[in-house]
Amino acid sequence: MTALAKIVHTNPEIDAEPELTDGFHLVIDALKLNGIETIYGVPGIPITDLGRMAQAEGMRVISFRHEQHAGNAAAIAGFLTQKPGICLTVSAPGFLNGLTALANASTNCFPMILISGSSEREIVDLQQGDYEEMDQLAIAKPLCKAAFRVLHAADIGIGVARAIRAACSGRPGGVYLDLPAKLFAQVMDAEAGQKSLVKVIDPAPAQRPAPEAIARALEVLKSAKRPLIVLGKGAAYAQADEAIRALVETSGIPYVPMSMAKGLLPDTHPLSAGAARSTALKDSDVVLLIGARLNWLLSHGKGKSWGEPGSTKFIQIDIEPREMDSNVEIVAPVVGDIASCVQALLDGMGQGWQQPPSDWIDTLKAKREANIAKMAPKLMSNASPMTFHAALGALRTIVKERPDAILVNEGANTLDLARGIIDMYQPRKRLDVGTWGIMGIGMGFAVAAAVETGKPVLCVEGDSAFGFSGMEVETICRYGLPVCIVVFNNNGIYRGTDTDPTGRDPATTVFVPDSRYDKMMEAFGGVGYHVTTPDELTRAVNEAMNSGRPALVNAVIDPAAGSESGNIGSLNPQSGIKKKK
Repeated sequence: MTALAKIVHTNPEIDAEPELTDGFHLVIDALKLNGIETIYGVPGIPITDLGRMAQAEGMRVISFRHEQHAGNAAAIAGFLTQKPGICLTVSAPGFLNGLTALANASTNCFPMILISGSSEREIVDLQQGDYEEMDQLAIAKPLCKAAFRVLHAADIGIGVARAIRAACSGRPGGVYLDLPAKLFAQVMDAEAGQKSLVKVIDPAPAQRPAPEAIARALEVLKSAKRPLIVLGKGAAYAQADEAIRALVETSGIPYVPMSMAKGLLPDTHPLSAGAARSTALKDSDVVLLIGARLNWLLSHGKGKSWGEPGSTKFIQIDIEPREMDSNVEIVAPVVGDIASCVQALLDGMGQGWQQPPSDWIDTLKAKREANIAKMAPKLMSNASPMTFHAALGALRTIVKERPDAILVNEGANTLDLARGIIDMYQPRKRLDVGTWGIMGIGMGFAVAAAVETGKPVLCVEGDSAFGFSGMEVETICRYGLPVCIVVFNNNGIYRGTDTDPTGRDPATTVFVPDSRYDKMMEAFGGVGYHVTTPDELTRAVNEAMNSGRPALVNAVIDPAAGSESGNIGSLNPQSGIKKKK
């Protein structure tokens, strides 16, 4: 029996009364009909019973301690599965907590649906002071791809269907679905309710590129002396792994992966120019962007990271036509879904494709090998306290030995350095802060990665980043997830040595010295480790990941190690005013 027809009124004086259903069950059945199996959220008025009923109907409901982290979990679930991740929150403050994750999902093109209970429309519109009164739909609209409100039980099926299609089609993104409290208790005929449900057919249809766009792109590539492919997280999301690998190897063009595209091809692949990124970007003459945008992460396609103005020609594959020419001229725009576009390029190359000149490949290879050799001694130290490089060197080896594990990564130096130091070997195994670079995604991403894939998760956190979502270690322990968290503890943001010039308070960037984050995990029944050397770190992480139990490793990093804002310190404005003495 489905969730429908759970409300049955009987009257001994009447042979048969019609079977009825309600808004709660229609929401659940609409999600299940569309293959949604997991909900992430925080219970409370008016959606507590919805979570209970969904669990009773066989759905997995993962309950967090804060809505933002539930939303982050839903967002990365969408990235991993290509189905919209579902976050369920209460009204007003709970909705606002989830809204940060929804906006981040839209920015990163992750399919996600934020479903929030809300106050009654007639009271909100007259501003009469209802419980947690807020016009949530109006607030959500500017921050997501689409927003819908359902007022009648008979429209729940179509409302859920519209949200799913909006989240998945074209460029994926976040969608808000507003469900006022009164909707859940609405009753209707069960058979009519069943007929009102909609199974979304082909929510993300292929959008094949124009043949002339492919021909134009191939002509530009043929003219290149120093071509480069840049793989973005959109390429990882597309799950066109074999076609992308075939395109790289058939074309012979070196590639640079953005951080969440690492592993589409192994970082150790002969054509990987990740370790020679600066040279590859600056000296390339033709760049093929696959699922990557020319935003701040690529210096907007201009400036000192690139060659002389106008010296680089760009080919861009994107499903969104408006993305083209967003910063610089795109000489060969290819509009369509990544799988179709990559396959069309591959087919167009044919048997006689001329690979790039060997001197370009040799130049990048030499630079890559020189950079790796220069970095090697920093990764091999076993001194205490640890440097970021030495600690990441230990984790680099662990990831190499466990290529199937999922790496979640956030922080300042912890993030920036890990991107270059830790090689990835399989697609969609590295999850990090993405386009906005926000902190606090760690625990939500780790939970969803474990739930959606069943794989072990290694979550590498700066101590500042961990502070945003650290209470979710209780969630990890409650569900017994195979997550090993490593907190790089250097006593502060960037470093732990700053001081307050007045001597009154701790510096704004400094935390409690020698904090023991491992004790937090122990408090909830997980396993804690306190380590001070790379050897100790290696043993602790291997033991934790072998056990499959929730674990947290407090890794003591030299408080003087680290630099402000990692590689983006230039974005921090510098005051030109000198205080008079």
